[in-house]
Amino acid sequence: MKFHTEYLWFNTKTKREYINITRDVEDILAKSGISEGMILVSAMHITAGVWVNDAESGLLQDIDEWLEELAPYRDGYRHHRTGETNGDAHLKNLIVHHQVIVPVTNGALDFGPWQQIYYAEFDGMRRKRMLVKVMGE
Repeated sequence: MKFHTEYLWFNTKTKREYINITRDVEDILAKSGISEGMILVSAMHITAGVWVNDAESGLLQDIDEWLEELAPYRDGYRHHRTGETNGDAHLKNLIVHHQVIVPVTNGALDFGPWQQIYYAEFDGMRRKRMLVKVMGE
């Protein structure tokens, strides 16, 4: 079994942002030379996440509104007593989660129809990284 690891770096212009990283992950897969296996995509920060879903702008707006309803920004989080003001970002991460595994078949991401990989930033405007690890033969 072979392994190939790379990192993607993000510094978003806004606090919340959703970035389609499918092409980046495909490029890393191609560099790896692996044709059968899996690829792990993991946000390495507890205020960011990653998901697989449709790349449709209306859906992204729906997801953003849904997450804000479930974990709204507000001043009263106990976490803010530490001096941070990102309690909602931590909760949004728990809802979305921080990693996905995508199968690799014949050298390509083995997606269903419309599936894409998204980096979800919930506490942006600072430098963060994401791990992409390809495993297989």
